[in-house]
Amino acid sequence: MLNPEKTRAPRALIVAVQLDGVGDTEFNSSLAELAELAKTLGLEVVGQFTQKRAAFDSTAYMGVGKREEIRQFVQEQEDASNGVAQVDPNAVSHAVDYILVDHEISPSQALNLENEVGCEVMDRTVVILEIFHRNASSHAARIQVEIARLTYMAPRLREAAKREGPSGRQRSGVGGRGSGQSRSEIDSRKVRDRIAELQKEIDAMEAGRETQRAQRQGQTGLAQVALVGYTNAGKSTLMRALTGNEVLVANKLFATLDTKVRTLQPDTVPKVLVSDTVGFIKNLPHGLVASFKSTLDEALNASLLLHVIDAGDAGYEAQLEVTDKVLAEIGADTVPRIRVFNKIDYLPGADAQAERIAELQASYPGCIVLSAQRDEDIKKLHQTIVQFFQKDLVEAEIFLPWSAQELRGEIFASCNVLEERADATGAFFRLRAAPDMVAKLSKLADDAGSNRAK
Repeated sequence: MLNPEKTRAPRALIVAVQLDGVGDTEFNSSLAELAELAKTLGLEVVGQFTQKRAAFDSTAYMGVGKREEIRQFVQEQEDASNGVAQVDPNAVSHAVDYILVDHEISPSQALNLENEVGCEVMDRTVVILEIFHRNASSHAARIQVEIARLTYMAPRLREAAKREGPSGRQRSGVGGRGSGQSRSEIDSRKVRDRIAELQKEIDAMEAGRETQRAQRQGQTGLAQVALVGYTNAGKSTLMRALTGNEVLVANKLFATLDTKVRTLQPDTVPKVLVSDTVGFIKNLPHGLVASFKSTLDEALNASLLLHVIDAGDAGYEAQLEVTDKVLAEIGADTVPRIRVFNKIDYLPGADAQAERIAELQASYPGCIVLSAQRDEDIKKLHQTIVQFFQKDLVEAEIFLPWSAQELRGEIFASCNVLEERADATGAFFRLRAAPDMVAKLSKLADDAGSNRAK
């Protein structure tokens, strides 16, 4: 894995095969995204090698000729660095440290490519896993990332065991548990045991999360919104703008791995909770989706999804489809959704912005196009959220006897009070609230009046 403490940024080459049926726009967008992933890891991308093929080379991903081109480039960089070092021992090396493959490849393909070109190979999945590992700050996130990494390793250990064959079997320890097993087989068993151990911890944490969700859902009149979308679409910036709370905002991929729940500000009726979720990405490793399912359940349990999309990205349509696919995978595709196209201010010039806005509104009726940096845009989004939840409110009248005035605070906190009038017996409130909140308050008022009368 990467050593972030090198005296210079590690240098990497991006290599990719453009398969039949993959258009140039999609292919180039994926390459640019891998370059951003590399940047997030602190790597300096010094070049890229691509080729078009009907299928990946089963031996080492790319064709023989292209592999030779890469080997020569790596060797030239190494020779140049050695020459400079002889003149100036303190000079920064220009050698290539890593080959980044823009697909998930098999262990044998990675090993063969590594042996041929002469430096470590990391496929797209490894790069994403490494970023998740770096950014995991909470205990839960660290466990989820470890499960995903081990899940990725497990089949590779099995393949290594097959490559070792009978010659890799242990001959010592007769009668011991490891007798007749290869080192890879023993490691594979340890990985399975560790995954099972970590999964128990996740299950215990999930039980706690379910309790918290049940408590939130049990608070009558409480509405829940979840921000979902492609990584670096600006979800955390929107979260901070909508809630007024400090959350980590960074212009890098996968800055947010833990779900954060805050209250929509200014306060609304009904009260709205807003949650931020981990971002999605093209070819997000299935193990990560599975590991972070408990985090993504915030989307499944929400009453409304704000699907945040980077309007300034030329590949926004593909990013939108990725999010739709993951939401369907976790069963959240039926949750009501508003598409929020963010970062419209990233487009240069008013004409370009107006053209993109017209394009988006024509293609996605009912969408919202905004910049999270503009107060007026945030106010409009806030209003849209409130209107979504207020459409189901009902108008009612509740009588509160003077003996039950302790409920007055709850009425004003959870209802839109339209009118208040009083007589000798108590106060009358004409209000708008969720049906279950009206029923709850009416019962509390009736019970309070009955108890005082006894």
